[in-house]
Amino acid sequence: MRGTVTIIDKGNVRVHSYMAPDTALNVTTQLIETPSRLIAVDGQVTVADADEVVEYANGLGKPLDRLIITHAHPDHYQGAHRFNAPIHALAVTRDEMAARGDLKDPTGIPVPAAETAPTDLITPGTEVIDGVPFVFEAVSGGETTDQLLIRLPEHGVLVAQDLIYHHTHVFVGNNDIARWQDILQELVDPAYDTVLPGHGLPAGQAVFAEMAEYLEAARELLGDDGEAYKQAIIERFPSYGSPFVIDIGNYYLFGTPF
Repeated sequence: MRGTVTIIDKGNVRVHSYMAPDTALNVTTQLIETPSRLIAVDGQVTVADADEVVEYANGLGKPLDRLIITHAHPDHYQGAHRFNAPIHALAVTRDEMAARGDLKDPTGIPVPAAETAPTDLITPGTEVIDGVPFVFEAVSGGETTDQLLIRLPEHGVLVAQDLIYHHTHVFVGNNDIARWQDILQELVDPAYDTVLPGHGLPAGQAVFAEMAEYLEAARELLGDDGEAYKQAIIERFPSYGSPFVIDIGNYYLFGTPF
């Protein structure tokens, strides 16, 4: 297996977190297993990793109810069409995905926009899926302009996706660090002992302090030279994975090719 699967048992819900390898940005797809079905969250950057997630999901012996796309960054939906399930997203995310048009995954496989387009729109609020309350919240700013946060309040699970990175380098290309810092403070809640990131392995509440430290360092070190920033942030966090994420951010901030 290219990726890493972490399983967390929460009673009548079991979470299977698939983290892609470092070469695929450590993107994490969540498979939330309820009593009789599976809900997937985010669809991977490469088609190969999406296929591996789907193969793993098929081995769980329950139907895939839906794939939820939390935001319109391509690393979270370029493999979406491989899940063969209804694709759910906020209306704003659907529109942002459509605006990006046709894409290719990092290996050059075409990703037609029509194949990854959301088919069902999410309205913020609570939806009971297979007896499990899912709370959907729209969040603006921070890592990207708009994204979806999911809570499972009865199970202490916070599906944060790209509001949280866990021991991987962070995309700051949206240039909205101050807002992101505010969001993190709002999310700290000991009732949620399981925090699921969009990049990296599942975490506990300690991840909020770690993310806050990284964002403060990014705010301090980010100037007008992308390469200098990359070297400085890697020196500050030498054990963190997926440094290529910094190159992607530098492209958005400075137009630096990657």
